[in-house]
Amino acid sequence: MSSAGKVLVTGCAGFIGSHLCERLVELGYVVIGVDAFTNYYSPRLKRYNIRNLLCNEKFKMIELDLSQVPVENLVHIVSKVDYIVHEAAQPGVRSSWGIGFNEYIRHNIVATQRLLESVVRVKNIRNFVYASSSSVYGNQLTVPFKEDMLPRPHSPYGVTKLAAEHLCITYSENYNIPIVIQRYFTVYGPRQRPDMAFHKFIRSMLLNAPIEIYGDGNQKRDFTYVRDVVNAVIRAIEIGNAAGEIINIGSSNPVRLLDVIKVLANMVGVEPNIVFRAKRKGDVEVTYADISKAKSILKWSPKVSLKEGLRAQIKWMKKILDLNLV
Repeated sequence: MSSAGKVLVTGCAGFIGSHLCERLVELGYVVIGVDAFTNYYSPRLKRYNIRNLLCNEKFKMIELDLSQVPVENLVHIVSKVDYIVHEAAQPGVRSSWGIGFNEYIRHNIVATQRLLESVVRVKNIRNFVYASSSSVYGNQLTVPFKEDMLPRPHSPYGVTKLAAEHLCITYSENYNIPIVIQRYFTVYGPRQRPDMAFHKFIRSMLLNAPIEIYGDGNQKRDFTYVRDVVNAVIRAIEIGNAAGEIINIGSSNPVRLLDVIKVLANMVGVEPNIVFRAKRKGDVEVTYADISKAKSILKWSPKVSLKEGLRAQIKWMKKILDLNLV
C-alpha cells in the first residue's frame, strides 16, 4: 500500500465517507476530508462519526459546501491530492420530490460539476472515484441489474445521481480524467443514516416502538455492508485499469424486508410490532446487483454476511442511543 498517496474524500463525515477515511489513514494514506454538514440529518451525529479522525495527523478536515465555494478554492485543495473519492451528496429517495428537489440539484449535480472543473484545472489526479447509486436503475424488467442496462430512475434523487454520472463521463471523455463510477446497492452497517430502513427498524425494536414498513414488506433489496463498500472504493483507487468503467457494488443476494425484520427481531430479542403504511413514491420493488465487473476488474467481492453486518449495526445503535445522539 502507498504511504505517500493523498486522497480527497468529499462527504467525509457521512456514513460511508467516515468509514472510508478511517480505513485510508490505517493504510498509510494522507486524507483531506471535506463536508458541508448539511441538516439532512443531525450534524452532531456526523461530527461524532469523525471524532477519532480529528485526532489523527494523517487526516485534515475542511468544512465547506462544494456547490457554493469558488472553484479557485477547490483548485487549491485538489492540487494537493493524488486521488479523489466523491461521496458527498444529498441522499434519500423520498425527500427528493417537490420543493426539496432544489437541494438535490445543488448537492448532487452542481457540486459534482464544480469539483470536476477543479480537476480539469490541476491535471494531477491519478484516479477519481464517483459514488453513485443503484437508484439510477429504477424498476428494471430483468434481474440482476447489469451496468449496460438502460437506466430508468424512479425518483428525482435517482435522476440527479444519473445526471452526475453523465457529468463524470463527459468530463472524463473531454479532458481525459481517469474516473471510475461505482453504483452502491443499499449500504448498511454502523453509522447508517437515520432515514434508512435498518436504522429505523433497529431503533424501533430497541425502544419497543412500532416498526413502519411502506408497502407490503415483500420488496427485496441487495444489502451491502459498509466495510465491503469501503474495500471496493480502495480497490478502485489502487488499481490502474478501472478508469472509464461503471461498476456495481452490491452483495448480489436480494433479501425481503420482512425476512430482515425477523432476523433483527431475533437478534434484539423482541416480537416485532409491524405497522404497514402505503407504498411511497419512488420506491422500487427489487434491487439486485450483477457484480461480475467488480469481480473481474476490481478483483472484489463482498465478504461480510448479512447476519454479521446486522450484529455490528445493532451494537452501534445501542451505543448512540445511550449517548442520546438519535
